[in-house]
Amino acid sequence: MAATPHSLAATSPRTARRMRMRSIIGGSAGNVIEWYDFLAYSIFSIYFSQAFFPGDNRTVQLLNAAAIAAIGYVMRPLGSWAIGALADRRGRRVALSLSVGMMSAGSLLIAITPTYASIGVAAPAILVCARLLQGFSMGGEAGTSATYLSEMAPAGKRGFFVGFVQVTVVMGQLVALALMLVLQRLALTPHQLEQWGWRIPFAIGGALAIFALYLRRGIAETDAYAQAGTGTDTGDATTERGSLLALIVQHRRETLWTIGISVGGTVAFYTFTIYLQKYMVNTAGFSRDTATLIATVALVIYMFCQPLYGWLSDVIGRRPVMMIFGFGGTFLTVPLMHALGTTHSAWTAFGLSLAALAILSGFSSIHWLVKSELFPAKVRALGVGLPFAIVSSVMGGTTEFLALRLKHADHESWFFYYVSACAAVSLVTYWLMPETRHRSVIDDEART
Repeated sequence: MAATPHSLAATSPRTARRMRMRSIIGGSAGNVIEWYDFLAYSIFSIYFSQAFFPGDNRTVQLLNAAAIAAIGYVMRPLGSWAIGALADRRGRRVALSLSVGMMSAGSLLIAITPTYASIGVAAPAILVCARLLQGFSMGGEAGTSATYLSEMAPAGKRGFFVGFVQVTVVMGQLVALALMLVLQRLALTPHQLEQWGWRIPFAIGGALAIFALYLRRGIAETDAYAQAGTGTDTGDATTERGSLLALIVQHRRETLWTIGISVGGTVAFYTFTIYLQKYMVNTAGFSRDTATLIATVALVIYMFCQPLYGWLSDVIGRRPVMMIFGFGGTFLTVPLMHALGTTHSAWTAFGLSLAALAILSGFSSIHWLVKSELFPAKVRALGVGLPFAIVSSVMGGTTEFLALRLKHADHESWFFYYVSACAAVSLVTYWLMPETRHRSVIDDEART
């Protein structure tokens, strides 16, 4: 079968190795920027929530901002379906370029939206539209970029290389947090941040996304997609490529595994990497600056853990690594959160945050790879992305909102048990699902 344009299969081995590394770097850089844009909303909402929602109650303002963040997640399944199907039918490169272009538009729209004081209810309405656009983009980006990097990674070292997928997620978040620290400590006063400074990260994000679009135009197509065909063949293979019906009917077991894998880790990710900063401010009583510093340093260490956990999965298998999260998330979340909420020591808070992230790494480092190893190339981007997007929409996008709502109702500890229960669902899944290190569909396709 002929290779697609820009695919590795159309080049010499030496050139292919060089193109592989260049494409991994290019795809990863774009993913960093995408995640920066998407997560900047939640990170900076502590400053811009008052610009869109009137009133003096800080928790209510944050609750409203979190509600709009949750609304954005409604679009993630639709974006994952549309862009994932495009990736399976027309190539990973085309889909990745489309997703980053849409993210740029959403970020720039937030940057220029007038405040509630200027245009009234139109301000939060525009914010909703921008967040929907970001959600559509991220829905397609997450599964497609993970699929792309999983297919590009060399066999036998796939866990290590795909561990960098989560590095890009965390790096995007760290870039946003680093910018917040610079604005907080060196550039602007708290009043300036609340008045207009919160627009800066969205303007920067929109510009960076345009740069990412340029980078992605030069990346190679994967051999896995090339070998699956370019859309010119006939018969069942063409019908099934990017087909939602084929995913649900022919690959329903793998789809259910993907949902089970995602439930606990998704809720824990948004709890330990996004909400924890606000929890340290609202419950533990730390200043916003101190909470930001604790979260940033902990995330830097967490980021470097991802390829190490991925390497470990290459050595001992995917399931044992995921069990680290399954057991830890189920049995340690409640005591960790209670301890963090009552401590007044920044060092203790840092240690507890790091412990939570060490547990989370058992999921975050390899879940994209495990999902990619379950599906054939003709529905891989759709299969990896859509079930996860549905879980993110229903559970991940509402995590922060639920946490704040229960705190407002004086039942904050209920949220801790909710996170543990979600982790227990994934623990059962990890226990029952097959080991994919030696039974990877990606490797099986490469041998045929």
